[in-house]
Amino acid sequence: MDGLSANSLAGPPAAAQAELARRLCIGRSAKAYARRLREVAVRPKRQRALLAQLLFARVDRHVTAEMLFNEAIEANIKLSIATVYNNTLNQFAKAGLLRRVMPNRSRLFFDTDTSIHPHFYLVGEGILTNIPEKLLFAQMPKALPGHRISRLDVIIYIRRTVDM
Repeated sequence: MDGLSANSLAGPPAAAQAELARRLCIGRSAKAYARRLREVAVRPKRQRALLAQLLFARVDRHVTAEMLFNEAIEANIKLSIATVYNNTLNQFAKAGLLRRVMPNRSRLFFDTDTSIHPHFYLVGEGILTNIPEKLLFAQMPKALPGHRISRLDVIIYIRRTVDM
């Protein structure tokens, strides 16, 4: 697998379908989100559809349950943090609409970009962001016999420098 780029590690066809469904959701109404959720086998409860509308209104973002909960409160959507975390974000991740990224034991982000890509994590600021360049690996390890690489997680931890 010499010269393998991170984007060439394609997942199973179901992941590609989930990515397409996610992309088709951007900028849609709550009813359109409900239809899309059904297509990826997620029960389209009203709150889930409204949260999907908030979550996918912008492309390629990293959110925590608390961030999405605060957005919902600002949008006058009445729900609990448990609904956001357990009944929405985890369900979306299970269906392939989101990718879990955990840069440390106390911080869990949900990434709306489910493709294989690396991240910067700003230590001390709690910010996760995509690395904009295409990441190229000189050599990837081969999977064990009878296995394939299905996911690659690369998080580079950075700190702001202090100018003197």
